[in-house]
Amino acid sequence: MRIFVAHNFYQQAGGEDVVFRAETDLLEQKGHDVYRYTVHNDAVDKMGRLALAGATVWNSESYRELKALFDDWQPDIVHVHNTLPLISPAIYYAAQRAGAGVVQTLHNYRLFCPPSNFYRDGKVCELCLGRLPWPAVRHACYRDNRAASAAVAASLSYHRLRGTYSSRVDLYIALTQFAKDKFIEGGFDGNKIEVKPNFVGTDPKPGAGAGGYALYVGRLAEEKGIGTLLESWSGDNAFPLKIVGDGPLAPDVRTAAENHPNIDYLGRQDRNQVLSLMKDAAFLVFPSTWYEGLPTVIIEAFACGLPVVASELGGTASLLEPGITGLYFEAGNSVQLKEKVRQLHEQPSTLKEMRHAARQRYENSYTPEANYEQLIRLYKGVLAGRADLHKV
Repeated sequence: MRIFVAHNFYQQAGGEDVVFRAETDLLEQKGHDVYRYTVHNDAVDKMGRLALAGATVWNSESYRELKALFDDWQPDIVHVHNTLPLISPAIYYAAQRAGAGVVQTLHNYRLFCPPSNFYRDGKVCELCLGRLPWPAVRHACYRDNRAASAAVAASLSYHRLRGTYSSRVDLYIALTQFAKDKFIEGGFDGNKIEVKPNFVGTDPKPGAGAGGYALYVGRLAEEKGIGTLLESWSGDNAFPLKIVGDGPLAPDVRTAAENHPNIDYLGRQDRNQVLSLMKDAAFLVFPSTWYEGLPTVIIEAFACGLPVVASELGGTASLLEPGITGLYFEAGNSVQLKEKVRQLHEQPSTLKEMRHAARQRYENSYTPEANYEQLIRLYKGVLAGRADLHKV
């Protein structure tokens, strides 16, 4: 199978970049011809405001380049990860013109929400769900800039009204059932959305959890629930907590660590060190207060045999089996989080059973082999559907 994979890298590296690399590497390892088409948002700095706004809606240069590439390379599948802003939805039209099946992974909620996360002013916001996203312009949701928000909103509105998302994409891949349901709620055809999670490329192998501490790994920002985390560890919480990461709330975390004997702030760590910490931890704490996609950190925790205590919100709410692979608490509720920590601390036998269940969840759902089988099945379904269409 000849698979053309496209991705617009962000200026700040993120999970989508990791997934793009992992999936393309996996497809090549399985013997497929893979073409990686990438652009990087560093090029945005060289563009004028009007040129960038126009390219976000329709990048003519990108369309011409892709059209020539498709004519030459003749892909069976064009799999798109991110188009904003330099590739633009023009790729769907070029791919369809070439007769390729078109697949789009829904890493986030960008097709409704300009900043992609349904989050504003410290809480979940769905004002733009199922409607043209002009409230995002009023609130300057994208990069706190009305002009930038207007450019993204214009692109979404234009392609929504033109029917691009309904007629130019054969299949959408949602990372969780929650995400699929949210897109259906917003007006997408559920028959064109399949759920396929991300995966961990290299198996870290499970640990024993001998360190006896709770672990947080991630960006130190408001939407990640850092306030909830620190509040739950204030006062008499005697269970050790290690925090890994960096971000705007790093000073708050540093201060908390200086003033609390059971909080240890480790700053940014490389992946190998993070995995080592996961293997020794008792459980992972994931207190996010926004709609996460499919956090890699949770999949890695499962791979290490690490149970998770997570806020029951968004895509995260479908990842755990409560009492089996971890526990849920109400998002933003520091008292409830503290109670869940106490519960696990007092039930070491339950925690041990959870470690085995978490590892089993990884082996069943998040290995490269499981992911490859799902991905190829979806590709074949798209190609079969296009073949049937041509017969009609």
